[in-house]
Amino acid sequence: METIQILTTDQKVLTAKKYTPATAATAVVLIPAAMGVKQQFYTPFAEFLCEHGMAVLSFDYRGMGESLPAEYQKSLRGFQATLNDWAELDYNAALLTARAWQPNVPLLVVGHSLGGQLAGLTPDNHLIDGLLTVGCGTGYWRDNAPQLKRYVWLLWYFLVPFYTSICGYFPGKKLRKVGNLPKGVIYQWARWCRDHRYFVDKSGQAMQTYHHQMRAPVLSMSFTDDEMMGRKNIDSLHDYFCHAPVERRYIRPQDVDAKRIGHFGFFRSEFRDSLWQQALQWLSQHQSVQQTPPQSALLM
Repeated sequence: METIQILTTDQKVLTAKKYTPATAATAVVLIPAAMGVKQQFYTPFAEFLCEHGMAVLSFDYRGMGESLPAEYQKSLRGFQATLNDWAELDYNAALLTARAWQPNVPLLVVGHSLGGQLAGLTPDNHLIDGLLTVGCGTGYWRDNAPQLKRYVWLLWYFLVPFYTSICGYFPGKKLRKVGNLPKGVIYQWARWCRDHRYFVDKSGQAMQTYHHQMRAPVLSMSFTDDEMMGRKNIDSLHDYFCHAPVERRYIRPQDVDAKRIGHFGFFRSEFRDSLWQQALQWLSQHQSVQQTPPQSALLM
């Protein structure tokens, strides 16, 4: 594993990690993170893919994990970032970096939760040869899993506006919800989660997205015991990929001899011989298709 830096088009520096296989890579896989999750969380899965011949790139969005500037380590007050920045600038830069790093093999994406949501807001998503989403759906609160829906309305309508206005950012660590998030990110996310269309702008109108550009196969791996996503959340999100072939797998814990999977469980090493093998098999099936590589790289 090698730590690198990625320069975005607006001159922000992101910290990323490259996992290089011992032999020539058969594919390059980008792993964009879920909301509030550091890229280190995905290390075991990245190493697993690397052991099976795939080059892997993970990264932290601006303001998160190792991409958080030193001056904001104690507080995110004043840090400027939105979900559009994460998608159009950060995610897109990481996508182009992965493509330029391994230009002669297919470019695949494994997006966990938000990492799958933002694929449709990434301008160069037409470069993706295969998208595997894990526990991914919209965040519309009325469609959330029952145990989350009981209180999440309080989060979006009261806790987020109250605490963010006082702190200048969302103090999720103290509240034990999601983690600390920049003001622009949490306000935009709350707006999405209050609307059944999800991707809406400040005026409440449907956003222009890039879902229509996606032609590559999409696999949704979701879990019946996901404490956050209801099935309607999952289906609504994947319906946006109107021009892509979408396969939907609704997996029960008992299907893989497990008591629980949940929203984060897929990436635990205990699923190396079950869920990870399913993912590996699907990714391997899409190693023979490749889009045209970009002309420039953003790798520093």
